[in-house]
Amino acid sequence: MPTLTAQALRLHPDRLLPTAPEVRSIARRLYDEVSDLPILSPHGHVEARLLLEDRPFADPTTLLVTPDHYVTRLLHASGVPLDQLGVGQGPLSPEAAREAWRLLCTHWSVYRGTPVKYWLESALVDVFGLDVRPSAATADVLYDGIADQLARPAFRPRALFDRFRIEVLATTDDPADDLAAHAALRADPSFTGRVVPTFRPDKYLEVGRPDWARDVLHLGAVAGVDTGCYAGWIVAMEDRRTHFRRHGGVSTDHSHEDVGTEPLDAAQAERIYHAALAGTVAPDEATALRRHMLLEMARMATEDGLTMTLHPGVRRGHHRPTGARFGPDTGHDLPLPGAFTDALRPLLDRYGTHPNLTLVLFTLDESVFSRELAPLAGFYPSVYVGAPWWFLDAPDAIRRWRSAVSETAGLSRTSGFIDDTRAICSIPARHDMARRLDAGYLAGLVADHRLDEDEAADAVVDLVRGRPTEVFGL
Repeated sequence: MPTLTAQALRLHPDRLLPTAPEVRSIARRLYDEVSDLPILSPHGHVEARLLLEDRPFADPTTLLVTPDHYVTRLLHASGVPLDQLGVGQGPLSPEAAREAWRLLCTHWSVYRGTPVKYWLESALVDVFGLDVRPSAATADVLYDGIADQLARPAFRPRALFDRFRIEVLATTDDPADDLAAHAALRADPSFTGRVVPTFRPDKYLEVGRPDWARDVLHLGAVAGVDTGCYAGWIVAMEDRRTHFRRHGGVSTDHSHEDVGTEPLDAAQAERIYHAALAGTVAPDEATALRRHMLLEMARMATEDGLTMTLHPGVRRGHHRPTGARFGPDTGHDLPLPGAFTDALRPLLDRYGTHPNLTLVLFTLDESVFSRELAPLAGFYPSVYVGAPWWFLDAPDAIRRWRSAVSETAGLSRTSGFIDDTRAICSIPARHDMARRLDAGYLAGLVADHRLDEDEAADAVVDLVRGRPTEVFGL
């Protein structure tokens, strides 16, 4: 593999650690405590079938570019059409895959200052052993170098899973999924990893969706329950949650525009439910029923013990023409302002001190870190603050989050790192980023004489191991 020394790619051993020498030395020691620990990934979007089938990845573009909206959205913003990146298409021809890769490398400068650059560079160096910086001139060298390795058994999905030291990997799954891939993985003696499903019921709560009636009737058929009435919906949801628990599930995942949880009485819920089935529900009533259903999800969590994660405040499919052409999750879901304190009060009045509820709150709105999330987690024993995700899983945002949350809620009321990715090769880079940043934060506390170093060493291990294990029941 030729090395272009003028454009050599190097990963500095102290990347992301504090710059002050006396603090950096402490951070190095703390990072050494966790750098080689296995990865716990309790929320993500890598599919179980990828590991079950264990097929070689088709090409560098299909692995690193096309499925990753973090990557494609900035290229699109820089004038690269999504279809030229293979988004929304089936398998790419060799020519199309290579051309999309060239577009990534040609526009490499648009990633300066972003975590995407950090993740991709980590994958190039640590996963593929390539020390060439992407550019128009080096695109083919990199493409061929990655493609050659993808043909080897050591770069198939299961081999990477083991190499990345992934101890637990959570997928995200539809409640109607039979979870056959998860069952097959558990039954396969050649696979020793732990892959667990996550119950994602959003579309069955959004009763104003055009396809909601069809979907909820299908859910009933899968559960063997008549969902032609609201009580049937309840039974169907409880049945599917049990199904997920039997297949190793530990959590549910919810994303709506808000986290309102105002209750309806039984007659109101039944009336609106029937209107939704008939396609005549008014928008305000659809929202009211969805909020009531979210409250019911919390009630079910107190009974079956599944951790409940909420990450509201996203305008899905902001650019309607792109959504219509390329489908969901193609880079144009955008943040909305967050509000938790009053919205969650009905839920927390009922279940906030329940010993069997674990509620993890995520946000894309930094203004609520210290104003709402940390104070909630600082009182309610059920509430934890979820790690920065999506637009905020970047070094400076994570630093701001850790500082804003910890002073009110402490370290123990946080969830542990969440990688939330479809890109399997970015998983180790994302977790390594979080470990370095936590080591740096704790080193600052030691340097300020607010923690002794042995306390900081215990804390950094707890953030990597203890928090996700406890919060997600791993």
